Amino acid sequence: MPDVTTGFARTDDGQELYYRVLGDHGPVLVCCNGIGVSTFFWKYVALAFRDWCRVVLWDYRGHGRSTVPRDPDHTDLSMERNAKDLFTVLDALHVDEPVVLLGHSMGCQVILEAHKQHPERIRALIPMFGTYGRAMDTFMDYGRSRQIFDWVNRIARLGGRSSFRFLLPLYASPIAFAFSRMTGMVDRYYAARVDMDHYMDHLEHIQPRVFLAMLDRMANHDLEDHLPDIRVPTLVFGGEYDLFTPLRCSKHMAASIPDAELTILAEGSHAAIVEHPETINLRLARFLDERLDLRPPTVAHGADAATG
Repeated sequence: MPDVTTGFARTDDGQELYYRVLGDHGPVLVCCNGIGVSTFFWKYVALAFRDWCRVVLWDYRGHGRSTVPRDPDHTDLSMERNAKDLFTVLDALHVDEPVVLLGHSMGCQVILEAHKQHPERIRALIPMFGTYGRAMDTFMDYGRSRQIFDWVNRIARLGGRSSFRFLLPLYASPIAFAFSRMTGMVDRYYAARVDMDHYMDHLEHIQPRVFLAMLDRMANHDLEDHLPDIRVPTLVFGGEYDLFTPLRCSKHMAASIPDAELTILAEGSHAAIVEHPETINLRLARFLDERLDLRPPTVAHGADAATG
């Protein structure tokens, strides 16, 4: 069993960022979560690659085990700050070699921002089931999504946690998983209840003001103009049935980044990272082999990855 290291990295403004590292040798893979999600969503990737890589998992401010800001409305929760926090974690781990960045959902914007800030520290980019900016403009592929989000945000800020629960009535209820499957938010055949329960539980405990503030920053962050300047190997994953991020966003991202590759998960939803782990891990391994000359052993899969 490879070594597992856990700890906290302290930011320049006093926040404590939780990290977990699986493996003690090989290339460094850094996994950046979506909003409202902690490290558990990367468990299949971590299990598959920990024997020959150092897999770094970490939590944003106000997520997982990281510090919850006392005043989210006056704390920097931007994508720029998340990228800076990512480098704070790497510095705490004394990682000075270029790293492979994987981002899921909002994590795509974080890793693209990280490349903009320090391209010399990035070896490759792997955006998964997310977009390059202004995510609420394309949410559910509905033209008025941003307008609705702005309205919801204003209402929620008036009532704190009680408003948050009112606006998301299903997320902590016993029928949340069934509702998600029925609506197509997750794949009804491949999504495991244990994975979605972890997500619902984490979302239930996240501070509403942190969630809404970071969501607002994500909604206004846009790196479309930066895509042509990316000069590292890039593999974009898109889901055919991703209701949160339309497939066209993944296609545009891949087409705009020079020499980028695109993998489309047939019938994949926004949660395809935990629905189709074998396919994703095999594609990741091939990419690392062909584009970075890293030859992994046979990719493993299983549900017992110690990534919590």
